[in-house]
Amino acid sequence: MEKFEKKIWLSSPTMHGDELKWVTDAFDKNWITTAGENVNECEKLVAEYVGCKYAVALSCGTASLHLAVKLAGEKLYGQPKPNQGTLQGHKVFCSDMTFDATVNPVAYEDGEAVFIDTERDTWNMDPVALEKAFEIYPDVKLVVLVHLYGTPAKIDEIKAICDKHGALIVEDAAESFGATYKGKQTGTFGDYNAISFNGNKIITGSSGGMFLTDSQEDAEKVRKWSTQSREAAPWYQHEEIGYNYRISNIVAGIVRGQMPYLEEHIAQKKAIYMRYKEGLKGLPVTMNPYDENNSEPNFWLSCMLINEDAMCKQVRGEQDALYISEKGKTCPTEILETLAKYNAEGRPIWKPMHAQPIYRMNPFITANGNGRARSNAYIAGNGAHDVGNDIFRRGLCLPSDNKMTAEEQDRVIEIIRSCFE
Repeated sequence: MEKFEKKIWLSSPTMHGDELKWVTDAFDKNWITTAGENVNECEKLVAEYVGCKYAVALSCGTASLHLAVKLAGEKLYGQPKPNQGTLQGHKVFCSDMTFDATVNPVAYEDGEAVFIDTERDTWNMDPVALEKAFEIYPDVKLVVLVHLYGTPAKIDEIKAICDKHGALIVEDAAESFGATYKGKQTGTFGDYNAISFNGNKIITGSSGGMFLTDSQEDAEKVRKWSTQSREAAPWYQHEEIGYNYRISNIVAGIVRGQMPYLEEHIAQKKAIYMRYKEGLKGLPVTMNPYDENNSEPNFWLSCMLINEDAMCKQVRGEQDALYISEKGKTCPTEILETLAKYNAEGRPIWKPMHAQPIYRMNPFITANGNGRARSNAYIAGNGAHDVGNDIFRRGLCLPSDNKMTAEEQDRVIEIIRSCFE
């Protein structure tokens, strides 16, 4: 089999031409700054699409999450002491299997992340483990929830648990823009919500993000914080710490041009997922799951999980991996290396946060009730019930670029099949 002439990407930007129109408009009007018509229109379009009252356009999804966490901490614990974050040393329950941008804002605000294990039905935060976490740490009042790879979490169950314990929710919908749960858009279920327009997301500005809320007060506070907390004075007056987090009018122009194509992108991503699901039939694998009765993902990334009995031996260190090839079996490392050999890009599943060197000392909670201690980190459960690490060990993200043709995807499927021979 020959290499692909053009690289098959995991998920690259898909441009349509309207983006350049609005970028050029910004140049023509000389609005090359963090204000302008594109910023205003971008906020309006996103708020209308999602169904919230206010959207504040920021430099990236991480900035949106940071200010969401900062708001939550201020509401829960009041104004911090000078040079201290609003979480002031308090614990925060966080999704475990995610990109570190979800949980780093907790550290920015001097909080301690407690990682909640993953469930197998959607690969998101396990409500059973979350309830167990509240039994262990009943004083926790904030949960940071993510919708992995564009698939909504078990929102009703998680919200019911949070309401029972009086906890606020920061909803990280960075990967799930356009996904719905019971007909309602993700990014509207939390007390504070964030989406991303990073270069590989389903709608992109090359960068950029959005804070979403129904609270005018919160929107105004985020807008102020994101512009260095300038006060309403004729000179530069600052009474609290601020950030340079506002979106560029250029980046907002790209997002503005992308917005009319969101539904088209979702349909293309779904078609890719369904072609994989059909094309991989008969192999000892499953696709990343979702609740077909209650949710409609945006299918941002199609992922695959290899059955345990079809796994060859694989060992991963901190930066390298080794495997022993075996007839009839394979592993994520072998499949990713084989795809790369043919000029196609895949990716390992997000490595769980509790397994990351920077967070290995943080508490980690699983669904079964058998507690054990490791260093100073309390772990409810044992390794056999560490669902996130199991998915990381056996799973991989497949090429999911919506410019990939059906013929190219058929070849990707053929390459994957060859790894099991």
